[in-house]
Amino acid sequence: MKTIQVGPSTPTLPELLKLAADDNVLLQTGDGREYVLAEVDDFDRETSLMRHNDALMALLDERSKDTSRNSVGDARRKLGI
Repeated sequence: MKTIQVGPSTPTLPELLKLAADDNVLLQTGDGREYVLAEVDDFDRETSLMRHNDALMALLDERSKDTSRNSVGDARRKLGI
């Protein structure tokens, strides 16, 4: 991760985006605040959207409570193979 101090000589936004295409960029302001500039790919975007899907999260929480397991033999019997 590349760290850049935000100030009068800060690279332009297009320059920062070019840097972020290669590696995440940490922007630090004079008052100590920090921001991350990172490229978002489709997987990251999809993961973020899924995390905010309350119905899906509830379903996954419920399924994670089920501790029953099926053996390969059980699966074959159920599928008739």
